[in-house]
This record gives sequence, structure tokens and C-alpha cells, in this order.
Amino acid sequence: MRIAVYGYGNLGRGVECAVRQNPDTELVAVFTRRDPAAVKTLTGVPVYSADAITDFRDKIDVLIICGGSATDLPEMTPRLAKYFNVVDSFDTHAKIPVHFENVNAAAKESGHIALISAGWDPGMFSISRLYASAILPDGNDYTFWGRGVSQGHSDAIRRIKGVVDARQYTVPVPAALQAVRNGENPTLTTREKHTRECYVVAQEGADKAAIEAEIKNMPNYFADYDTTVTFISMEELQKNHAGIPHGGCVIRTGKTGLNGECKHVIEYSLKLDSNPQFTSSALIAFARAIHKMYTRGETGCRTVFDIAPADLSPLSGEELRAHML
Repeated sequence: MRIAVYGYGNLGRGVECAVRQNPDTELVAVFTRRDPAAVKTLTGVPVYSADAITDFRDKIDVLIICGGSATDLPEMTPRLAKYFNVVDSFDTHAKIPVHFENVNAAAKESGHIALISAGWDPGMFSISRLYASAILPDGNDYTFWGRGVSQGHSDAIRRIKGVVDARQYTVPVPAALQAVRNGENPTLTTREKHTRECYVVAQEGADKAAIEAEIKNMPNYFADYDTTVTFISMEELQKNHAGIPHGGCVIRTGKTGLNGECKHVIEYSLKLDSNPQFTSSALIAFARAIHKMYTRGETGCRTVFDIAPADLSPLSGEELRAHML
């Protein structure tokens, strides 16, 4: 499977590393909006200008789009689905339905297949929520993220005028998490489940009060949370916030039995040293799946809900039945 990467940041570098762990894949090209001569890949994969991508229509099986959800992916994924089979990690949950429709129209018109919102949430957490709610219909869903760095939220802060760099940590409220694990079935608002911590490097002379206000009032990202904004130096950011860890858990509590006398808790959790490295590994697996689906004649947009588990694996059906079932 010939893979190409569109956008060479943390996620693009993660895809480059993940390809080396998947013998059925090959990374054939990296495309960048920067000067290609100034971009050096980790493994020597050739780099091309993003403007030249349509010259590679017959040389790429799946294009993995590694842009930000705030402004990049809503434009990039529908446009590139006109020329390639594509996968992205769009993670603005509230806008997924609109993004799906836009990508679906472009992919169907061009005869390609696309998969949006792959990764761990949306992605693996989404699948866990679906399985758990199907198995325990009389119950409640809870999702907690962190403590960890959100790439999408950090990127959204960096797009604000006057911001040089930023890291945003999502932090579960301990009392809320414990109440769920205890089976108390609490009713929790968005604000009661998580807080958000933002560490921001501002340009010299920038209006810090305006930056803080724009962060705290940003819809879909910070407006519904208790958010703290701390301005720090670039040196402090690089010293104390260089990593990109993340994780979290999806919990489903439910009841079965004639009178609901049996109580159950399903929990799926992740502890990630590197958010982009894990996300990129998921993108490779879902790229494999849509490549299989495309060879079977499928077109249009898909989400992780539409992917058969066997299509994610490089193993044959016989191997899966013998070793994993």
C-alpha cells in the first residue's frame, strides 16, 4: 500500500515512523506547504510542494492528511478527496456531521473513498462507546480525557493573533471520575468533567488580555470549560512542555436482569507517551481498511463505525480466527 503524507508536523512524522512498523505499507512522498528544500524527513522520504500533489494521482493508494482541525482539514480533506483516497483525524466533534457531508460529496463524485475522524478520540474511543452502549442499552456513557496535551486545542490557540506557541492540557476532575467508577451514575455537565490548562508564549508587545479572552471564549474548544491561561517564555515551554502525552478512558455503566439487579462497568483506557505517535499508528490501520474497501469497489466517506475490524489488520481471515478470536 503506497502511503503519502500531506503536512509534515508532529502527526506527519508519526505516520513516517508508523509505516516502518507495518511491512505492508510504503511511504512514497511527503507534501508540505513550506519550502520542500527546507524540510528534512526522518527517513529520507522525498518531500514535494503541496502544489504538486495532483501530479501523483496514480502513485498514491492512500493520502493521509495531517493538518489541524480548526482551519486545515475542513478545506483540505474535501479538496484532496477529489484526487485520492484519503484519511484524516478531524477532531472537532460538534462539526463532524458537516465535515462528513462535505467529504462524502467530494469522494463520491470522484469515485474515491475517504475516512474522517480517525485516531483515538474520535476513533478508538468512539468504537468503545458504540460497543459498550450496544451491549448495555440500559446505562450511561462517560468519557474522560487526560491529563494530556491536546494537539487540536493547542493548534487552535496557536492560530490566535499574537501567539507564538502554546500547549493545552485537558485534565479530568478527580471527583467526577471517581464517582463514575464507583457506579454512582452522576449527571455531569461538560464543565464538571474536565478543566483546561493553557500555557502560551506570546509575541513581544502582544495584548495578553485579548489573547486570554479569545481563548476562554472560543466555541467548541474552551467556552464550556473552566480554563486557565498562563503566559510563559519559550524557554520554559521547551523545558517543561516539550512532550505530547495524552490518554483517558471511556466508561459505560449499565444494568441487566429482570429488575436491573446486576450492575456492570465497561472501561476502555489509554495511556499514551505521545499523542501524535499513537494517532498516526491508528491512521495507518484505517488507511489499510479503506484501501481494502476501495479495491472492493466502495466509494464515498466513512467513519470508524463503518469499518469491519478485520479490515484494520494485515492478517488474513484464517490467521485472525486462529490466533485472535
